[in-house]
Amino acid sequence: MNASKPTLAIYGIQDRINSATPFYVHDHALTLMDKGKVIKHLSLERLSRKKHDNTLHEQIYDLLKQEGLLKNTDYDLVFVDNVVGRSFISSCGRFRFEAPLHQTLATKPELGRCWWLDREKEAFALNHELAHIGSNLPFFGAYKNNSLLVHFDGGGSLSNFSAFSHNKGQVNAIEHHWDLKYLSGLFNANALVFGIIGAKFKEQNSVPGKMMGLAAFGSYSKDIEDWLLKNNYFSDIWGGKNRFFQAAKTDFNIELQHLSVKDPFLQDIVATMQGIFQREVMKKLQSLAVANSLQHLYYSGGSALNIVANTQIVDSGLFKDVFIPPCTEDSGLSLGAAAYFEWQKHGTVQTHSPYLNNWQINDSSCSFNEHDIEECAKALLQNKVVAVCNNAGEIGPRALGNRSILALANSKQLADKVSITHKKREWYRPVAPIMLEKNARYYTNQDQIHHLAKYMLLDFDIAEDKKLEIEGVVHVDGTARIQSITKDDNPYIYALLDLLDCKYGVKALINTSFNVRGEPIVHTKGGAISSAKNMRLNGLVIDGKYQDL
Repeated sequence: MNASKPTLAIYGIQDRINSATPFYVHDHALTLMDKGKVIKHLSLERLSRKKHDNTLHEQIYDLLKQEGLLKNTDYDLVFVDNVVGRSFISSCGRFRFEAPLHQTLATKPELGRCWWLDREKEAFALNHELAHIGSNLPFFGAYKNNSLLVHFDGGGSLSNFSAFSHNKGQVNAIEHHWDLKYLSGLFNANALVFGIIGAKFKEQNSVPGKMMGLAAFGSYSKDIEDWLLKNNYFSDIWGGKNRFFQAAKTDFNIELQHLSVKDPFLQDIVATMQGIFQREVMKKLQSLAVANSLQHLYYSGGSALNIVANTQIVDSGLFKDVFIPPCTEDSGLSLGAAAYFEWQKHGTVQTHSPYLNNWQINDSSCSFNEHDIEECAKALLQNKVVAVCNNAGEIGPRALGNRSILALANSKQLADKVSITHKKREWYRPVAPIMLEKNARYYTNQDQIHHLAKYMLLDFDIAEDKKLEIEGVVHVDGTARIQSITKDDNPYIYALLDLLDCKYGVKALINTSFNVRGEPIVHTKGGAISSAKNMRLNGLVIDGKYQDL
């Protein structure tokens, strides 16, 4: 570990199953940082166009060569592990890394053994759990004193839930285990949920978002919870649903011939599972915070994409502040590893915007004037659906203004057109609004909007008398997953929203990711043009310039 060198972090563990669809390992990525600043980042799927791409071991030589990272290899190397193993072996044979095996989680990078371009080179491993926790650093800076650091996902190196404390630059392990696997499993490995959603197991990475959207249509039930517990959540009915149908008939006198997202009883089951998740997460966090006298929470892992649970954590007042990165799932692992390594070297990490997906994007410079903004605004006011491809792309699963699809937020019909017709998404999944921070206060009647709203990580109750103004983005439960922005967050989107507000009285827009279902968010200008045409969108902004399609 050398403080004068950059850090190259790699998440590229090979999957257990060699298939077209990622199973145990997904979202491979690369990150280069220097002196606490991100220089290059790649979420592999964005460039390869393969959703959740896990084939970095096949592509790493060409990727590094294209960015000049094979000419000068004077950088520190850090590899992220996974529950399936701690070794990285490239298909070309030029890169190999093996980490030591332990029964407990380390709190610092571990020296491993590495061959890099056929020569032995010093390299380190960082466990999956710490890499998730490290993904907070590029967005919030060094951890505050008396902080609880939590990772919670489907499975890390030695746990699916881990907790650490931080004080005065020292990270100490509190616990790591699989005790909460049943909770994350409700969203990514439960046979009944997959059946209700209508998903195959190969679609596991898309099920959590669908489940959270559907949960809003139902209600929590204590009777259903007791019934689910008695039947082990029907987690083992992959081969057939007859046992579930019989139990529903026997215990609730409900006749079911098939599973449907429109059935009220099934919606209540999903809502009950969501309610269980929220309650148990809060119980665990409260126990950890009180027992260890910790005042701040840094929360990460795929489970931190559960918006309703996040909101409950923030609103509980249990912590002085809550921090969650925009790339809280596995797409942020290489970034988190690089940042944690840099923090260990320098004691600090610079703060960044989320627009870090810049691999092979070297000629992008967003410039615009009032005419450019007016052109886009007029298109939107004509009920056109407009895509945006400005500068580098966002890191993480959600569009935050640089790779977005925009439309007016005042029409449920237009929202359905965007989501169902253009994006091919399910009818029960909501789209989210983007707005100026002052208008977020207007729609919620809140004096302050929590900073996590800039990453679209919370939901907000919309004031009853204002719901019709933005009915396209208000979910069935009366909430909206608001993204609020300031001028510093995204100058182009800010200028567009400011013009629409001041000149036309439009206070919010639909903001959804620029991709069709089953494809990654667009990356390049060429990809943006192709996708916009294939999706039959009406307009496209590239680096600040609007064009009709």
